[in-house]
Amino acid sequence: MANYRPLFEDKMPALVGDTLTVTIQEKSATSTSEQTTGDRKNSISESVDASLKLPFVPGYLEKALAGTSLSANGAASLSGKGNNQVATSFVSSITVTVIEVLSNGNLVVSGEKQVRVNGDTESIRLSGVLNPRDIGPDRSVSSLKLADARIEQQTKGNNRLYTEPGWLTKFFLSVLPF
Repeated sequence: MANYRPLFEDKMPALVGDTLTVTIQEKSATSTSEQTTGDRKNSISESVDASLKLPFVPGYLEKALAGTSLSANGAASLSGKGNNQVATSFVSSITVTVIEVLSNGNLVVSGEKQVRVNGDTESIRLSGVLNPRDIGPDRSVSSLKLADARIEQQTKGNNRLYTEPGWLTKFFLSVLPF
């Protein structure tokens, strides 16, 4: 019977429909650095000897070319450098529901929370697989204990309008390479 619970059992989340609180404690930091340097030099030099007899070339052209010296030089240089550093931190909490109990006893959990404050709406979605032994006595668990975790946070509203570029700016940034 899926709804059966013994009288003296601690009511920890173990069945589909049970709820628990996940404390989101995600931090990430990435850093990349790249440097490129390249040089290329080309040189060519040619001369025409005065005693040279060229077939199929008229005599006046041979005299005009006699003693002629040709040379060409070319050089190319490339130098580039780039750095990128990103650090993010996301701390929140969300109550999720057990949507499936796997054959090994692990719990598949999922939940969504929306908070609207002063015209801004913050949405948090979380899903993942949880070992029931990681659940604390207060029916909570850290997001660091979730396997196959998917955490999404999105904010919509007036404050977001000032920090996000407009549609015309996005268009020109996608078309122009500089």
